[in-house]
Amino acid sequence: MPYCEVDRYQNGEKWDGVRLFYRRYGRGAVKVLLVIGLAGTHDSWGPQIKGLTGSLEPADDEAEAERTDEESGDAASPAAAEGEDDGGEGDGIEVCCFDNRGVGRSSIPPHKSYYSTAIMARDALALMDHLGWKKAHVFGHSMGAMISCKLAAMAPQRVCSLALLNVTGGGFQCFPKVDGQMLSLAFRFLRAKTPEERALVDLETHYTEEYLNEKVGSCTRRTILYQEYVKGISSTGMQSNCGFEGQVNACWTHKMTSKELDTIRSAGFLVSVIHGRSDIIAQLCHARRLAERLIPVARMVELHGAHLVSHERPEEVNNALMELIKATKSMMKPEEWSSQPENSSETGALISARPVSVTIQTDDGGNAAVAVYNLLAKLQLSFLYVIGVILMGFEHMRNIVKVMKPPAVV
Repeated sequence: MPYCEVDRYQNGEKWDGVRLFYRRYGRGAVKVLLVIGLAGTHDSWGPQIKGLTGSLEPADDEAEAERTDEESGDAASPAAAEGEDDGGEGDGIEVCCFDNRGVGRSSIPPHKSYYSTAIMARDALALMDHLGWKKAHVFGHSMGAMISCKLAAMAPQRVCSLALLNVTGGGFQCFPKVDGQMLSLAFRFLRAKTPEERALVDLETHYTEEYLNEKVGSCTRRTILYQEYVKGISSTGMQSNCGFEGQVNACWTHKMTSKELDTIRSAGFLVSVIHGRSDIIAQLCHARRLAERLIPVARMVELHGAHLVSHERPEEVNNALMELIKATKSMMKPEEWSSQPENSSETGALISARPVSVTIQTDDGGNAAVAVYNLLAKLQLSFLYVIGVILMGFEHMRNIVKVMKPPAVV
């Protein structure tokens, strides 16, 4: 199995390295690194792997043999390493996706301090080094998009283009609007102990009801996806509490500074911010705001779908990704990339170069509105945190009572 060893230093002292499990698909000089989100594994990118390479058959063994040949002196062309066309392989696309630390077949560091989007961005860069990729198109989903942002700010010279799917700015932006549906989902997620229970929650969280209720033959998509989710979770196992808490910590502590955003904006590569309008996890307004801060290099693409719009609308997402790759190849100017007028297609896509800002006032009243909005958002975050603590405390006390309860005397 293909693994990448990642060494890390904590408080100045070296500790056990992390092993990242990865897969490679397709062949070609165009390199694409796919970075998955919270609790997701590499195979969550299935629709994009198929759309970009035309196959779901891993090419790891063949690629590993080629990498061994390169190390022995039979190096590939510089263009291939750069992720640029070389006249031969250039017509194809090679994709790599991997399990982030804390999930799947990758290592699970024991402390929350070992998880942050910056640390995980360095993991991704180490994987690129391991593969021999000097540059790549970096596409991330949810937490993976946060990681991709950090990677682009850390090493802009390694990025051909950047696609951010269902992204937020981290921190309180990671939490959805509080309502009855979300509180119910949060409660059920915390209580889920089996793949079957987790699958039911995941479906309602990731897809729109409209999509789940669509008929596919004699059954609905909900039935088909439920079986797939149970199988997938059962094969990889439920994510450990340690890994989940670490990844959540990475989302909570994520923040892109103005300097980092300036670095991305001035790096010269193009950016696509792709989002489902019905996403209840990552709110659309936060993605719009991020896209606006990255103008003129960013284009906002809104699609009819939820958090896993990459699964719900795979053709539209794949088309948006291919447009980004082609625009990069043709060296399209940022102004041309982001100047496309708003239009609605038959598939429900809306492309906008000027995302709607939440607040456009600059007077005292506008500043007060921003302050109130931020305060309410933080209170919302605190509310959700308290609910989570109460639920976990209740579960803990119930387990203690079970242990202490004397056996029944017959």
